Amino acid sequence: MDHDAPVYLHQLPVPGEERYLSLALVNTRFALSHGTVDLLDGVEAAHLWLVRHQLLPDRVELNGRQSGRLRTLREALRALFEAYGDDRVPSAESLAALNSALAAAPSTPRLVWPADGPRRADEPDTGNPAAAALSLLAEDATDLLTGPEAEQLTACAAQGCTRWFLRLHGARRWCTTRCGNRVRAARAYAAKRERADE
Repeated sequence: MDHDAPVYLHQLPVPGEERYLSLALVNTRFALSHGTVDLLDGVEAAHLWLVRHQLLPDRVELNGRQSGRLRTLREALRALFEAYGDDRVPSAESLAALNSALAAAPSTPRLVWPADGPRRADEPDTGNPAAAALSLLAEDATDLLTGPEAEQLTACAAQGCTRWFLRLHGARRWCTTRCGNRVRAARAYAAKRERADE
């Protein structure tokens, strides 16, 4: 572990991020005790996130407009996740942002033939790599929201935490054990103070 790196670089991944990059994207803005952290704050940070998640080749430049579109997609996905969690219809603006990203680099069906046999693959248009990355993220979110795992999509119940995760078992309420431990410690402290005040 690099001890010189900021603490937020060592945030534990939450359940579901390994399968859904759109969930990881939504969780690039989160709260710590000292304030909000944005892992996409600026062009270089957005480029690094896309490269680390293998959505953009390192050699491909990202401009300010493209990094802005990535942040817009993130906020739209957060709004869509919240609407899903609240069992309400999302804003037209959030849907439009997702659909715009889907249309930015539409997928083309292809027949691929790996060693295990032929299968269909839908590949995004790679003429614009940044648009293709946004399209893949939007498609990933669409798959999550319309698939069988959508019922597991949950906001962390820890006060102040803004991350989303897939609840793999019904009893889980927190995105990480760190959030769960923080909640339990706060409850224990409050109970101790209440006993002391009696």
